[in-house]
Amino acid sequence: MEWGLPWPGTEVAAQAEQAGASAFCAGEFADVNAYLTTGEMVAATERAQVGPGIAYAFARSPFVHASALRHLSKRAPGRLFLGLGSGTRRMNTDWFAVQATEPVRRMEDMVGAIRAYLEAGNGERVVHDGEFYPIKADIRAPVLGRLDVPILIGAFNRRMLRAAGRVADGVLGHGLFTDRWWSEVVWPELEDGAASAGRDARGVRHWGWLITAINDDDPERARRDARLQVAFYLTVKTYDPFAELHGWQDETARIRDAFRTGDTDGMAAAVTDEMLNAIAITGTTEEARQRLATRKALPELAFLSTPAFLVGDRRRERYAAAAVGLMKATEAST
Repeated sequence: MEWGLPWPGTEVAAQAEQAGASAFCAGEFADVNAYLTTGEMVAATERAQVGPGIAYAFARSPFVHASALRHLSKRAPGRLFLGLGSGTRRMNTDWFAVQATEPVRRMEDMVGAIRAYLEAGNGERVVHDGEFYPIKADIRAPVLGRLDVPILIGAFNRRMLRAAGRVADGVLGHGLFTDRWWSEVVWPELEDGAASAGRDARGVRHWGWLITAINDDDPERARRDARLQVAFYLTVKTYDPFAELHGWQDETARIRDAFRTGDTDGMAAAVTDEMLNAIAITGTTEEARQRLATRKALPELAFLSTPAFLVGDRRRERYAAAAVGLMKATEAST
């Protein structure tokens, strides 16, 4: 398994790159811009792949996605990737003030339109006959030329996974993904999507986030932070099929009841040991190493993701450094 980190800052990133991290990714929210963070990553790394993981797809036009990548590629040629996420319907309509109908078809069209900009040669018109993003750009300045940037889709449920198999270079899996979700849902849907487009599914990348919280001095604190992150994710109804596959509907209902009343202790308590062990890598370094060894369906490249829900920057940095320590210990034991 190759590994990387959501951007942990310059100091930890240097340690991680030296320890063998192959990639860093940038998340996005109301106070964090994925492309600005990617610029920080470009400036502070030497060899690792870097890119949004994810950027909100529909909050920007294909032109803006592509121009940002072209700008960044001048400083990090051959090291960029792009992870795109659809966001929720409410985020698109209420936060971004953009259309979000037919998100699967819209995402497929977005990928094609971005590629049209990235693959256009100098002197060529940029043309994409898209359903949602029709492009007819006559850009005369000599600023184009083919740029190879893998595009991955942050896909969770079946229709978006099939879309990733049809049009993307890979999937960027969610931090909730278990061995069962990878093996029973993700891989089959990617294969079906690829087959429907006449593509070889073996060429589709399987990347993903992996919740990782390690604290040798206080492993219970690490486990609680991981439980809260799992619980926070499961407050979203988008993930109901995931809960149903695993038989976790009752636990998810308790999580949502606690969330509505602001009961964070109740949220954490509703995440059972079974759920935690199936989803997260947590505890002491040795416990985390053993848990990692038991996982049977990890992504090809795993971003060891520190809990963020109600976790401050300093503790997140310590968790990121501990994740680097985990990978050193794992390598030493093999």
